Amino acid sequence: MPRSQRATPADLSPSWPNSPSTEPEGEVARLLALRLEATIPYRSVRKVADIAGVDEGTIRNIVSGSRWPDLRTIVRLEEALGVALWPGRLDEGGRQ
Repeated sequence: MPRSQRATPADLSPSWPNSPSTEPEGEVARLLALRLEATIPYRSVRKVADIAGVDEGTIRNIVSGSRWPDLRTIVRLEEALGVALWPGRLDEGGRQ
């Protein structure tokens, strides 16, 4: 049986990344993308990708909401950037 295509993080937000997601997992991805995007202006995406050992396209896809970030990528980016990207646990309303 073929696997159904799952929605991307951007699919779960009416106006990615400026409006909250309709699902908790989408909201975590949105907040993570915003944190990642906020750190990039101080460095080039290529430089961050090189330091973190991840593909430049992966970073761009996370920020654009077209790809779900995996745990390995999140950890590598956090270590390379020296910042926490994971937003932590959300409350029942989907807020930090």
